[in-house]
Amino acid sequence: MNHREKQLLAVIEEWTPYVRPVLDVAQSSVHECWVGAGVITQSVWNYQFGYRADYGIGDADLIYFDAAGTLEEEKNLEKQWNVDCKGLPLSIDVTNEALVHLWYEEKFNQPIPPYTSVQDAIHTWPTTASSVGVMRRRSGAYEIYAPFGLEDLFQGIIRPNKRLIPEEVYWNKAEKWKKRWPELTVLSW
Repeated sequence: MNHREKQLLAVIEEWTPYVRPVLDVAQSSVHECWVGAGVITQSVWNYQFGYRADYGIGDADLIYFDAAGTLEEEKNLEKQWNVDCKGLPLSIDVTNEALVHLWYEEKFNQPIPPYTSVQDAIHTWPTTASSVGVMRRRSGAYEIYAPFGLEDLFQGIIRPNKRLIPEEVYWNKAEKWKKRWPELTVLSW
């Protein structure tokens, strides 16, 4: 485990009170469920820049991969996990990454091939800093997947990941984040 991964786990384990309970709920229902993007990224920024732990965090993205799953099951998990996490100041957004190709074109006007894994999906997320997933195994050991590393995240650098998203999506996210965390450095497309 490298220095940045240790830093990330320290933020999750010792600083923010929100990621561990979300992982607890997810772990009880789905074999390999990851917390990704927003709640991870924004928890690090809040820690780095001296904000409250819940500042700017609207939801926690829980992702998993079940090729035999259905959108109905995904919706039911989201409903249940929101009930289970009702004491937290955020909502739970659940995505079965095996099914994203079924609705992506309707939502974003672009067809995509089916993802092959959670890692495949994370690799397409809009920025290098937010392309991060964290999973806790039943043993308690953590697994981190960050295809672009964690430097941009900890340095507050917003850099586009052009693998999937259009430029407009990048700028919308970057501008929203920059308003909340003015310390961020937003790089051009």
